[in-house]
Amino acid sequence: MTPPPAPAATVPAPAVTPAAGPAPAAGPVRGGLLVLAGMLLVALNLRAAVTSLGALLDEIRVGLGLSGAMAGLVTTLPTIAFAGLGALTPWLVRRWAAPRVLVLAMLALTAGQVLRAVTGSAAVFVLTSALALAGIAVANILLPMLVKQHFPHRTGLVTGAYTMALTVGTTVAAASAVPVAHAFGSWRAGLGIWAGLAALAVLPWVPLALRARAARRAAPPAVAVAAPARVQPGRTRLGWAMAVYFGAQSLSGYAIMGWLAQLFRDAGYRPEAAGLLLAGVTALGVPVALTMPALAGRLATLRPLVLSLTVFSAVAYAGLALAPRGLAPLWVLLLALGQGAFPLILTTIGLRARTAEGTVALSAFAQSTGYVIAALGPLLVGILYEATGGWTAPIGFLLVALAVQTSAGMVIARPRYIEDER
Repeated sequence: MTPPPAPAATVPAPAVTPAAGPAPAAGPVRGGLLVLAGMLLVALNLRAAVTSLGALLDEIRVGLGLSGAMAGLVTTLPTIAFAGLGALTPWLVRRWAAPRVLVLAMLALTAGQVLRAVTGSAAVFVLTSALALAGIAVANILLPMLVKQHFPHRTGLVTGAYTMALTVGTTVAAASAVPVAHAFGSWRAGLGIWAGLAALAVLPWVPLALRARAARRAAPPAVAVAAPARVQPGRTRLGWAMAVYFGAQSLSGYAIMGWLAQLFRDAGYRPEAAGLLLAGVTALGVPVALTMPALAGRLATLRPLVLSLTVFSAVAYAGLALAPRGLAPLWVLLLALGQGAFPLILTTIGLRARTAEGTVALSAFAQSTGYVIAALGPLLVGILYEATGGWTAPIGFLLVALAVQTSAGMVIARPRYIEDER
C-alpha cells in the first residue's frame, strides 16, 4: 500500500502549487506505513468526541445546569463546526504541510476534550467542545486528500480501512461512555477519557511533520512559474452533486442516530432493547464501511451501488413505517446497508479528482456544504414528530431526502474529474 519511492530532491517546492506542501512527508516508501497508521488513529477519533457526548447528555445537563437551549446548541454544534471550520482546511494546507496541520488538529481535539471534561462552566464547556470539534472538522477534510496523495492506487482499500476505523471509534465511544462514567463515578471520566486516544493520534504525525519541514527547507528555491488555476468545486455541477449527496446521506444518518431509538420505544420496545437496535445499525456498518470503498474503486460506474443503497434504505423506511416491531432486526440490517452511502461518498471524493489539490478542494466543499444540509435532519424529524405525534411524516421526509440523494448520486456515478470542470 506504500507509494513508489520518489527522491526528496525531485519534489517541487511548496510555493509552486497549493498542494505541494505535504508531498515530501510521504515520498519515501518508509513513510507509507507511518502515514497509514496515522490516518487510522485519526479516523478512530473522528466521532468519539461526538457520540460520547450524546451518550452522557442527560448527566452533563444536570452536572453543568445546561438549559434546554444550551443543550440543543451542544448537540447541533458538530454539524455547525464541520460545515464552517472544515471549509478553512484548503487555506491551511496551502500554507502548511498536511502532517503539520494534522498535528495541530489532533492537539486541538485533545485539549478541547480535556478542558470540557474539567470545567464547571456551561459557556466554557461549549467553547472547549467547539475547539475539539475544530480539530475533527479539519481532519475530516484532510483524510481523503491524504489517501489520494499517498495511496493513489489503493484508494478504495485505504478509504475502507479508515472508514471502518471511524465506525469502530463511533461505536466504541457510544457504547462505553456510560459504563466508564459509572465506573469512575462521574460523567467527566466518560467524556474525558477519549482525549487519550486523540493524544495518541498526534504521535505518528510529529515525525512526518518534521520530515516535511526539513524537506521544504532543503528544497531549491522555487522557479517562478504561473500557479495552476485553483479548483473551485462550487462553480461546477459535479461539486454541487457531491455536496448534495454527502448532505442528504448525512441528514439521514444523523436523523437515524438521533431518533431511531425513540421510534422503537414508541413501537413497544424497552429502552435497553431500543438502544441495542440503534447500536446494531452502527455495528453492522463496520463490514459495510470496509467493503464499500474497495467495491466502488473496481466499478466503471457507481450507478449499481447508488441504486442498491437507495433500495436498501427505502425498504427499511417502509418497514419502519408499517411494521416497526415485527421485523425490527431486518430493518436495522437494511438501514446499515443503506448507510453504506457514507463510505461511498468518501471514496468518490478521491475518485473524482486527479490531484491532491483537487481532492482537498472537493472534500472541503462537499463536506462543509453537506453538513449544513445534514444539520436540518434531526431538527426537521423532531418537528414533524412533535407536530403529528407519529412517524409517518418523519419517515416520509426521509424518503424525500433519499430521492434527492439518489438524483445527486446518478450525477456523480459517471467517471469524471473536478479539475476538468473548472
